[in-house]
Amino acid sequence: MGKLFDFWGNFRYIALTLLHLPMDQLRILYVDDDPDLRTIVRDQLTLVGYVLDEAEDGAVAIQMLGTGNYDLMLLDINMPRKSGIDVLKIIKDQGLKCKVIMLTGRVGFSVATETLKLGADDYITKPFTIDYLLFSIKRVMGR
Repeated sequence: MGKLFDFWGNFRYIALTLLHLPMDQLRILYVDDDPDLRTIVRDQLTLVGYVLDEAEDGAVAIQMLGTGNYDLMLLDINMPRKSGIDVLKIIKDQGLKCKVIMLTGRVGFSVATETLKLGADDYITKPFTIDYLLFSIKRVMGR
């Protein structure tokens, strides 16, 4: 019975992976000060075919924006040196075409409303599932 269970668990994982395969490779910059969460998200998003770069805070993200052409940024709000909101303002002020999904552990409509008014394309509260993140990416990118 254990092998049958493992088969169905693996089958579900493969089916979900195929369901979320990107139509073409998106370049994503993931900015979060939590190295463990960055590792999990990186591993899962690269597994389904996205190209992912990482930054540990907003200041590093701003530097990387100058050197990379990103389609999407996954941006934590609460970080040292530069907050996600500061980075979002810079993206919008510079007219960059990068879509932005804000991520935060803070719950509340005021934070979500503020980021959406500033031009974020979506807002996800931590903790989140990889399936939900993939759904949000596809929705924001129109795929």
